[in-house]
Amino acid sequence: MCETHSPKESHSSPQTVKDPVCGMDVTISTARHMTTHDHQEYYFCSARCEEKFTNDPTDYLNERPPAEEMPAGTQYTCPMHPEIIRDEPGDCPKCGMALEPMGIPTGDEGPNPELVDFTRRFWIGLALSLPIFILEMGGHISANFKTLIDDHLSVMLQFLLATPVMVWVAAPVFGRGWKSIKTINPNMWTLISIGTGIAYLYSLFAFFAPDIFPDAIKTESGLVPVYFEAAAVIIVLVLLGQVLELRAREKTGGAIRALLDLAPKVALRLNEDGSEEEILLDQLAKGDTVRVRPGEKVPVDGVILEGHSSIDESMLTGEAVPVEKNADDKVTGATLNGTGSFVMRAERVGSETMLSQIVAMVAEAQRSRAPIQKYADLIAGWFVPAVLFISALAFTVWYYFGPQPSLSYGLIAAVSVLIIACPCAVGLATPMSIMVGTGRGAQSGILIKNAEALEVFAKVDTLIVDKTGTLTVGKPIVTDIIPMQDFTENDILTYAASLERGSEHPLAAAIVNGAKSRNISLLSAENFNAVTGKGVQATIDGKSVALGNSVMMATLDLNTKDISQQAKAMQLEGKTVMYIALDQTLAGLIAVEDPIKDTTNQALDALHKEGLRIIMVTGDNEATAKAVASRLNIDDVRADVLPDGKADIVKELQKTGAKVAMAGDGVNDAPALALAEVGVAMGTGADVALESAGITLVKGDLMGIVRARRLSEATMRNIKQNLFLAFVYNTLGVPVAAGVLYPVFGILLSPIIAAAAMSLSSLSVVGNALRLRREKF
Repeated sequence: MCETHSPKESHSSPQTVKDPVCGMDVTISTARHMTTHDHQEYYFCSARCEEKFTNDPTDYLNERPPAEEMPAGTQYTCPMHPEIIRDEPGDCPKCGMALEPMGIPTGDEGPNPELVDFTRRFWIGLALSLPIFILEMGGHISANFKTLIDDHLSVMLQFLLATPVMVWVAAPVFGRGWKSIKTINPNMWTLISIGTGIAYLYSLFAFFAPDIFPDAIKTESGLVPVYFEAAAVIIVLVLLGQVLELRAREKTGGAIRALLDLAPKVALRLNEDGSEEEILLDQLAKGDTVRVRPGEKVPVDGVILEGHSSIDESMLTGEAVPVEKNADDKVTGATLNGTGSFVMRAERVGSETMLSQIVAMVAEAQRSRAPIQKYADLIAGWFVPAVLFISALAFTVWYYFGPQPSLSYGLIAAVSVLIIACPCAVGLATPMSIMVGTGRGAQSGILIKNAEALEVFAKVDTLIVDKTGTLTVGKPIVTDIIPMQDFTENDILTYAASLERGSEHPLAAAIVNGAKSRNISLLSAENFNAVTGKGVQATIDGKSVALGNSVMMATLDLNTKDISQQAKAMQLEGKTVMYIALDQTLAGLIAVEDPIKDTTNQALDALHKEGLRIIMVTGDNEATAKAVASRLNIDDVRADVLPDGKADIVKELQKTGAKVAMAGDGVNDAPALALAEVGVAMGTGADVALESAGITLVKGDLMGIVRARRLSEATMRNIKQNLFLAFVYNTLGVPVAAGVLYPVFGILLSPIIAAAAMSLSSLSVVGNALRLRREKF
């Protein structure tokens, strides 16, 4: 559809606008052809374009809200064919459905204009069609009915009532049917418009020019049988199906709307003068200080500056147990504060918040296409021409070989084939399941970036997992302190933590945090020296302190044999062991471990039952890696792997024919996440990992992979069920409509019954897809 802009709306230049008919740029100052429609000025390149527009402006405009009501740059896409993207509203050239705005809904768009229009047309069409149906069927049901109303008057009334149905109520149907023919994209509207159009035109000729028909097909009153009621009722049934489908499609967006509703509308900002001001959420800026009171929702993502509370993060993780939060802890927008109060600094606002990113990802996934859709499209592309051929063949066979009145029988068969074979159910089969499945996933903390990831994950047979942050918590803790000589645990922890307090290494942080947990005061370190591959040294409180591995102790001529067996035993448990020496005396050792997540064992057992081979890939040393793997029953271990090595392992496995999924959370995992068939990012990890993955687990819990796998399998099962329902229905329905049962059983399907069955076919697909909302994963 061509763009329609007023001079102020021109995107090409302040002095030019686009011709709404042909799309050419028109210079306003020199334009010779201009007209006004609905208080809007339109300019044209020629008199011909102006004439076309003036004759039928609605053919070049749309019934959506004006473009200025949508954000600048909004694009529109078809809900069934997301590859169709246009700069303006209109109809999909493939299926005729109204294009919908892309992007994240704001929640206040109002009712769907297409649904409002179709609902209005349906009720008016129903009011007009019911009398037609009664007039036509009354004579067949009761012989007394004909004494109440003359046959000629009955047909005249049917014509008068059916005409507004066909001219106005059915306008979208015929408009889309004509576009499908004009663009050579045959679809359901092609079949419906041809079928009902033929029935109506045939009835017109039958009523106004009965002499052109043979006497053999006329009734006792001299009338040729008409099908005004079939044409009108079919249109009404089609509109009913569309209304129900549109309402069902709106339900699939319930997950997005529910997520949007989680965000609070206002925030209590603390101003520099100490005053507090309640502002709208979109007025909050990065760096602003906000007070969160008991029972309120956290407005945006940020960090607590002062105060403490317990926060319900179930909207992110699905876990109902509140999480304790103190100063320096991060909080997420839309989570629910408990009984405490705190002051926080806003770090992510607007589209940067986790909630906004979740909504954006769900919206994008619902518009994406699963690879299986291409098979449905391929079949549907051949299906419509085949139906047109079968319809023509059925008419021909009935006309030449059928019983009298053969013309009427032929027309009934041809129209019934066209109506019952509408492939709308085929078009709905995959997109409906994808939309419901991704929405259901979002409610369970599983964010699907695209439909392909959802489909492919069901086929994965190998899962690569990173150790740190994926299998483990990602925050090492001190697990053992073994003192020697006359030293105490606190002595060892005091000197070790004082030595490591300036380091950002996770193991150093674990030792410092261990000292803090015991309320140990740290000392100042001087002459700090890091020895590559061995450890660190410094002077603390006048004592020389060394912390490192056995190699460092050997360089200090210290014998570790007396404690080496204990060290090896802890290393076999997956712990990292460090020796500490004070003034050339071995003082003891410290063991640090990254704890395995509580749900890791349960998740891995479930994944094994799903038939997946689990491979742990880590940069840790082999001894630690194997110790962790043995505790978790992992199938294979790759240790001492550099960041680029993870991607190489993915390639290696893919060469053997494996379908690989990679789960990780760090920057170093991003290449492998992008290369795998499906990348699964832990939501607690780095942003680049989240960007590289097809699936994100908000909680960062391996049980999320189990749920994602089950969601993938359930969605693909649902898609296959939908395709089966759609294609089997058409396969069986077309021959019955053509009349194959007539010679044996005397059954010939009425076009009205065919229309009702066609609508029920679509509704069965929609209903089956909506079952996913009740699935447990």
